[in-house]
Amino acid sequence: MTRNELQNYLNTLLNSNQIKDYCPNGLQVEGKAEISKVITGVTACQALVDRAVSEGADAILVHHGYFWKGEPAEVTGMKKRRLQQLLNNDINLFAYHLPLDVHPELGNNAQLAKLMGWHFDGAVDSSDPACPLVTGRLEQPMLDDELAAHLEEKLQRELVCRVTGGHKIEKVAWCTGGGQGFIDRAAQLGVDAFITGEVSEPTIHSAREQNVAFFAAGHHATERYGVKALGEHLAEHFKLGVKFIDIDSPA
Repeated sequence: MTRNELQNYLNTLLNSNQIKDYCPNGLQVEGKAEISKVITGVTACQALVDRAVSEGADAILVHHGYFWKGEPAEVTGMKKRRLQQLLNNDINLFAYHLPLDVHPELGNNAQLAKLMGWHFDGAVDSSDPACPLVTGRLEQPMLDDELAAHLEEKLQRELVCRVTGGHKIEKVAWCTGGGQGFIDRAAQLGVDAFITGEVSEPTIHSAREQNVAFFAAGHHATERYGVKALGEHLAEHFKLGVKFIDIDSPA
């Protein structure tokens, strides 16, 4: 498969040209023209780049890539080392941020629902293709402490933070990654619980005062599943060798 064929397919599949984001989506670093082996991962950190080199990959596909809005433009230090390793080994870097959060089947939100066994109702604002806040329902109602235990079991890690108090949970809202700022919108929807990856100091007070159970399950932990599903989709539809490599992060 050529680099351009893969880029065009991914851009169309993820509707990336219609989504305003904080970084460029698609091909971020150009490598070799022909692609047969792809490494997928959550973040294009140095460890993932090094693993891709050792695996003989032609491309890396991630959720968190480079060139974020507001970051320093200079190519020095950590940024220089990452880019140098990619360029020296002629490895393509593809990254999809919000487009991979919101895809209705392969996205992080949809895949978290699949992992947890939740009914996925979809985005809160269907008119906004970049809306990352979604709602759904549990298969069976449970107490908030039971939901906390279920999250830890499925994600295979301890929660970063929780606000519980004996809530009966049936209707939930969630946003993978750094979505703690959506808690007030979630509360307005009348949900019993809000799940995301991170927590900020005001989040705790919002949850308590609006009587919403809150769970911060980890930015990395909640966003492992979209890029993994996307890679599996590519492997199934094209003659590509795809391998997901999980470089763990406690955040």
